[in-house]
Amino acid sequence: QVQLVESGGGLVQAGGSLRLTCVASGMILSTSQFGWYRQAPGKDRELIASLPKGGDTTYADSVRGRFTLSRYYARDNLELYLRMSDLKPEDTGTYYCAARYKNTDYWGQGTQVTVTS
Repeated sequence: QVQLVESGGGLVQAGGSLRLTCVASGMILSTSQFGWYRQAPGKDRELIASLPKGGDTTYADSVRGRFTLSRYYARDNLELYLRMSDLKPEDTGTYYCAARYKNTDYWGQGTQVTVTS
């Protein structure tokens, strides 16, 4: 199994920046994919940044050029960061870290990001 814990959300003005952190533990070396999702109020959850094992990060069109996913392997866990710049009101939503391990998706509890105009 994989355990995921997000942090770093908050309230920010348009044009500002935030960095989200996801701490992943458990079977992280066997995880086939990590990703960040966003769920805006009244909308479906969408994939905004994806990091496949051994592959390159890909981004949704809506965030490409403004968001950057990076990672840091600590001794017992993996830290995934989502650096968000030039934030817009439409970036408001709950952000989730996710992992796919043995064809099962694991989710964190989510962290709220609110961007005011």
